[in-house]
Amino acid sequence: MSASTTTAPATPTGTPATTTAPGTPTGTKIGPTGTKNGSPGTKGGSGGTKIGPTGTKNGSASPRTGAAAQSGIARWFVAHARSIAWITPALAIAAVVQSVNMTGNPQRIDDEGTYTAQAWALTHLGEITHYTYWYDHPPLGWIQIAGYTQLTGAFLRYPFAVDAAREAMVFFTVVSALLLFVLGRKLRLSRAGAVVAPLVFALSPLAVQYHRTVYIDNVATPWLIAAFVLALSKRQQLAGFAASAACLGVATLSKETYLLALPFLAWTMIRNSDRSTRRYTLSVAAAVLVIIGGGYIMLAAVKGELLPGPGRVSLLQGITYQLASRNGSGSVFDTGSLAFDAASQWWQLDPTFIVAGIVASIAGLFLRRVRPIAAMMVFLLLFMFRPNGYLPVPYVIMLVPFGALLIAVAGERAVIAVMGVRRKQVALRRTVGVAWLAAMAAALVVAVPLWTGQLRGFFLANLDRPMQQAETWVSGNVDKSSRLIVDDAMWVDLVDDGFARDNVIWYYKLDTDGAVEKQSPNGWKDSDYVITTDSMRTGGNSSPDVAKAIRNSSVVASFGTGNQQVDVRRIHPEGEAAAKREITDAANVRKTIGTQLAENPALEANAGTKSQFDAGQVDQRAVIVLGQLLAGQSLHVDRFTPLPGEDGQVFRRMSLEANSLDDAVRIQQTIRAMSGTYAAEDVQREGKRLTVTFSATDPTTTITAAS
Repeated sequence: MSASTTTAPATPTGTPATTTAPGTPTGTKIGPTGTKNGSPGTKGGSGGTKIGPTGTKNGSASPRTGAAAQSGIARWFVAHARSIAWITPALAIAAVVQSVNMTGNPQRIDDEGTYTAQAWALTHLGEITHYTYWYDHPPLGWIQIAGYTQLTGAFLRYPFAVDAAREAMVFFTVVSALLLFVLGRKLRLSRAGAVVAPLVFALSPLAVQYHRTVYIDNVATPWLIAAFVLALSKRQQLAGFAASAACLGVATLSKETYLLALPFLAWTMIRNSDRSTRRYTLSVAAAVLVIIGGGYIMLAAVKGELLPGPGRVSLLQGITYQLASRNGSGSVFDTGSLAFDAASQWWQLDPTFIVAGIVASIAGLFLRRVRPIAAMMVFLLLFMFRPNGYLPVPYVIMLVPFGALLIAVAGERAVIAVMGVRRKQVALRRTVGVAWLAAMAAALVVAVPLWTGQLRGFFLANLDRPMQQAETWVSGNVDKSSRLIVDDAMWVDLVDDGFARDNVIWYYKLDTDGAVEKQSPNGWKDSDYVITTDSMRTGGNSSPDVAKAIRNSSVVASFGTGNQQVDVRRIHPEGEAAAKREITDAANVRKTIGTQLAENPALEANAGTKSQFDAGQVDQRAVIVLGQLLAGQSLHVDRFTPLPGEDGQVFRRMSLEANSLDDAVRIQQTIRAMSGTYAAEDVQREGKRLTVTFSATDPTTTITAAS
């Protein structure tokens, strides 16, 4: 026995006796026999056990909590090192696939612009939306997008606002991929099997298309996956179930359709809960979900918008619209329905994933550990076929992660069955496993070339270029005081560019928002331009005002072809017939004065250029200015070519060449000195050559029509 330690005498039962051993440092306690610090040979007692100096585990008066925390973090990383090694490359792949060319493919659509504008309104206008909020969706989805863009400064990094919100989609997708791996491990998948789910989730062209698109479904997805992860908690179930319910609440307030997962999340909790505390833990979880949902109701109540009333929106009205009064999408089997169009789009993107996901979901019903998730997938698939229901295009986003997970589960179970790891019913299991692996191999053979071609398009094709070009054209050629009817994907960009907020009208609001209707007492006639996209050409047909604006307008610039085509159209308030007469009269005037100019001996031009004057294809202002210049000198005029986006329009840019440098300088000064109707928008000179551009709006058209 060491001279510095002694054994404490026995203490009567119940007496909290501890004594300080002679020779031990102050603060070190010697417990009763049989306790941690008392018995011979035990920690801190006699029998060769040492009492450390001050600062060690048993000798310090105050433990080093910082060091303990650091060692705890280090232990966590060591314990999970293999999982981290498996999932990190998968997350990197997901981030790269999402990010590369995300601003170019797919083309921006109206829904993206709406969620982006709502997020932008929160951070820039201090308002929950950029128009009247009418409870069509809970606001938490775009609030999270606003939080991301505000924290990262995303709106400052991109020329087009939707691209900033697409960056937020990358973040939410990577988080979803990580949580999908964790969920796989919770369901006892091996690390290799669990990493298959986030890889399929990240690489399927169906997933890439919709993960890149700014949908609030993408914001809700990680919360729903987290809800299932927490519902599988074994330790601290009360906290786990409460957090799971909170995650489902956040998911639902991000996108209301995610509430469809509630019965299956509850099923997961019931199966996983301890019987002795089941009633209590489930009650707490239910209370948490009700409180979160009640917060949304309280928002409407505080604003006085809970129930319908004259001149105001209401929560009840929004719910009624979504559940009952909204026009249905028709049957998936009806080739002329919107539901069929949505399903066809999904199928074209990735038929392999759809078939494999459906088969894996059915197979999952026979696997106990994933039965609630498989049942949820089957239910969501069947829900698509309800009669007269509304099937939103992004509905598939909710199905993708769980489809990927079930594919991974079914694949691993097939491998286990083929290897004969489980001896019970081994023959049947092997037969099923071989069949499933053969099907998966066939799917892989089909998927690899399909995915490669689709992903190549996502990485290289800039389908958004027509939108970008149209916005650039409007910025440079349309007066900032003009009133525009636009796709919402352009709204933030045009307002940022200097157009008045009230003069940039999201087409959907033209005859559905009372505030907008007050600003436009004459409807479409109060606007100057309408910029048509595929979203507007298809969705705008339901609005009489939008349809009339398009019908009573003429194209002044056009970009792209097919579904990507974007047209800038000038609205003619006097009506389509009057506009056609005006256009015809202006063309006749251009032909008359153009023919006269083509006969001027001072004009040096080839036959093709002169035929452009004869045909009335040259802007009237250019013809008159050129005629004045030819009165005192000869000039060479190049063949006219259209500006970008103005194919088929009147030529308003001309290239001239003077006889000398002095003549070129004098001509440049003369043109710049012109004002009023015939003023040029831009005059550039390079040596003896000049390029003269007139504005896109021709004031002589109105003058000609009047005369």
